[in-house]
Amino acid sequence: MTTPGWGGAPMPPQPGCVRHPNVPTGLSCTRCGRPACPQCLRAASVGQHCVDCVAAAEASVPRARTMAGGTLRTGVATPVVTYVVMAINVVVYALTAAQAGGVGNQASSLFRSFALVPILVADGDYARVVGSGFLHSGIVHLAVNMFALYIIGRDCEPVLGRARYLAVYGVSLLGGAAAVMWLASPVSATVGASGAVFGLLGAQAVILVRLRRSPTPVLAVIGLNVVLSIAIPGISLWGHLGGLAAGAAATAAVLFLRGGDPARTRVLGWIGVGAVGLLAVLAIVVRAGVLLG
Repeated sequence: MTTPGWGGAPMPPQPGCVRHPNVPTGLSCTRCGRPACPQCLRAASVGQHCVDCVAAAEASVPRARTMAGGTLRTGVATPVVTYVVMAINVVVYALTAAQAGGVGNQASSLFRSFALVPILVADGDYARVVGSGFLHSGIVHLAVNMFALYIIGRDCEPVLGRARYLAVYGVSLLGGAAAVMWLASPVSATVGASGAVFGLLGAQAVILVRLRRSPTPVLAVIGLNVVLSIAIPGISLWGHLGGLAAGAAATAAVLFLRGGDPARTRVLGWIGVGAVGLLAVLAIVVRAGVLLG
């Protein structure tokens, strides 16, 4: 005996998920219409979108940027570059102290090999130009520079963005070295991150001007430090001033050069930073030639 109508026609097979072909699904993305399993769907204001459409939509939204062109980060921005640079300085100091057998690290072979001595740079030892910026003559010297780097860096890094901030720091280091090459004694040894830190002070002053806020507090700090650099023996006035000038110039290029649209403006800013860095390098090379001549 048969009973007509029982069972009905068999259900058609369900399509496989576009990302997981072996997983059958009756769901689909309301944006592109492709089949997708629950794992690959995200709730949307209308229906549900697959993860590919969600990623495409996020990529099409312009990134929020700071006035310098850096990526604007939500919440409290962690000054990652500042912390990394501080850590490198601390590690280098620890190595020199370990080599010297105490906090008086100037007997360290690493210290002697990388201190900025213009006549030795002229002799071809150009690694001293960068290496000297991570050396410190004592624990107090290190502590003062790292405290200043932290205070200034936590304000400048979020505004400039990590890449531009690091570039300004490096250009400031080169500017300080160039000034030492030209204006300090050819046989004197100069070490410390203070040239680059002064560059960040210059950057901070330019940022305040760009924000139409008074740079007077920063200028007062700069003035006080210049007086201390003159009054206290052993402080490199020229390294400070060279770093200050380079950092301010590089930051001004980032914040004030305009190219008509955001992309061109960012490119012009990078070109300006590169030009300041190149000028510092050329000054070092030319001075090295003069010293050899």
